[in-house]
Amino acid sequence: MPRYPLLIASALILAGILVPFAIWGDRFDEVFSLSGTQAWITSHGSWAWLAGMLLLMSDLILPVPATLIMSALGLLYGVWLGGLLASAGSFLAGMVAYAACRWLGRPAALWLAGQQSLQRGECLFSQHGGWLVALSRWMPVLPEAIACLAGLVRMDLRTYTAALACGCVPVGFAFAAIGALGNRNPGLAMVLSVLLPLLLWWVARRWLQRQA
Repeated sequence: MPRYPLLIASALILAGILVPFAIWGDRFDEVFSLSGTQAWITSHGSWAWLAGMLLLMSDLILPVPATLIMSALGLLYGVWLGGLLASAGSFLAGMVAYAACRWLGRPAALWLAGQQSLQRGECLFSQHGGWLVALSRWMPVLPEAIACLAGLVRMDLRTYTAALACGCVPVGFAFAAIGALGNRNPGLAMVLSVLLPLLLWWVARRWLQRQA
């Protein structure tokens, strides 16, 4: 048995996400510029909003630039509706990744991580999982990896859902605002997209503790 099986399982998850980026990342960057993404989404007519959300969800398996898609939704639908669509698409992507890995079940998790490492992972996500999930949503690659690990260690669904929403909503609205406002102040949007998930999760965590 490897000494650090959970780290190996994490590395395998990251490799599964990064390999498509290494192979097709440049090609996708060429196709999915802001104008190219906008053109692709609008080509679906009245279903453009759904196409944008599905494109965000495909980030689980394809190297699509999620932030550009969110900006394109803001450019097309404005800050509020575009932000809502971007947040919902990112949230659904996180839920699908979590559900898929949780569906594998404990036997698969034990096979991947081993008993001791799985228990350490469960302890880590039970204590700090909310912070990890909320903060990871603004980082590249990490959102999918953290969502998969949360499902693998069977992080509490209620806590995961709350933390995921705390991460997705600020990021979705921040990048939709960047698209809608024509990149006038991307620095402020980026700072807010980092700080707001932490603040929202702090509030949600206190509320969940009181409910418990």
